[in-house]
Amino acid sequence: MTDDMVEPDGTYPPPPAPHRVRRFRRGALIGTAVAIVTLGAGIGLGHVAWTTGTGSVAASSASSASGSTSSGSGSTSSGSGSTSSGSGSTEVSSIAAKVDPGLVDIDTTLGYQEEEAAGTGIVLTSTGEILTNNHVIDGATSISVTDVGNGKTYSATVVGYDSTKDVAVLQLHGASGLTTASLDTATVSVGETVVGIGNAGGTGGTPSAAGGTVTALNQSITASDEGDGSAEQLTGLIETNADIQAGDSGGSLVNSAGQVVGMDTAASAGFSFQSTGGSSGYEGYAIPIDEAVTLAKQIEAGSSSSSVHIGTTAFLGVEIDAAAYGYGNVSSGATVAGVITGSPAEEAGLAAGDVITSVDGNAVDSAQALTSALEPYKPGDHLTIGWSDASGVTHTATVVLSSGPPQ
Repeated sequence: MTDDMVEPDGTYPPPPAPHRVRRFRRGALIGTAVAIVTLGAGIGLGHVAWTTGTGSVAASSASSASGSTSSGSGSTSSGSGSTSSGSGSTEVSSIAAKVDPGLVDIDTTLGYQEEEAAGTGIVLTSTGEILTNNHVIDGATSISVTDVGNGKTYSATVVGYDSTKDVAVLQLHGASGLTTASLDTATVSVGETVVGIGNAGGTGGTPSAAGGTVTALNQSITASDEGDGSAEQLTGLIETNADIQAGDSGGSLVNSAGQVVGMDTAASAGFSFQSTGGSSGYEGYAIPIDEAVTLAKQIEAGSSSSSVHIGTTAFLGVEIDAAAYGYGNVSSGATVAGVITGSPAEEAGLAAGDVITSVDGNAVDSAQALTSALEPYKPGDHLTIGWSDASGVTHTATVVLSSGPPQ
């Protein structure tokens, strides 16, 4: 920490906004600036834009920052981190060893974006029900899951998801006898020792492990996607100084007994901070496991709601201009950047440059509004789309939604 980083009033500047513990992407198309509209219109949470603490915060909260953005290469396996309470890598490794068999590595193909990605999941049942973040599997046209406990790889389908809470449930095909995770749904305490465990860097194999402590509870973050500009707020999160990294998404935040207390979802992604008291570390966030499991049970029961989607996602097949997504350079409507070949949108005659203005007679004034309008529909449903073309001529067409990737 250098003196030139000190503010005129003698305080340190705040730490940089933590990034989403996004799935680790491979082979991303440079310059891709579209969101594929299925039912969810392509919300893919990318990084945390800012945070607001609404709960109890540790006395040594961050107040200044240094460092550079993480490359997502992952932390070293077998517990490279140490906890601020003085426990070292040996203790972290010992805790992680109890948890590893109840985790899975998740690899996805994002066919429409021509990308691949990786994340983590938590084994809920011996027959292969897996808890993970929704952002780990959104946009996936295929999902492959490797169980850490037995080393076997399975194909998986999405049982359901809640994008507003960033929770999803997968079902592995042909799985049996899997080691399940040990869960502790009791509320954790500020200062409690924890370890973040997952598939950092998407490398697979022995999960990475990073030790730390709980630094705050009931935290809120606004997460926005670096690609499409969409944004969502997550609330009630556990904050930790464990070095959680890209690829750890959907992994376990565990206590010293090796019990899962949270599901990793966001972190500072390599930014370190130094407090006025001289301590340093990271900011990571996890969904409390009791909240995640409650949603998982609702999904497993097939109980849909305004935010919980069950089963296959309906697919319209338009790409939305990222610059206009959710915010809009267009005063009314959702601007189409492209149309997927063979999709319902193509069959209806939609083309790049068109602006979608209505769904079944209900006005659409932004890409985010298009997401909301499509939410109730299922594959096979008929709906009427209204739009204006580049010359200002209005059109309507009835489409039959097909099946697409989760959002």
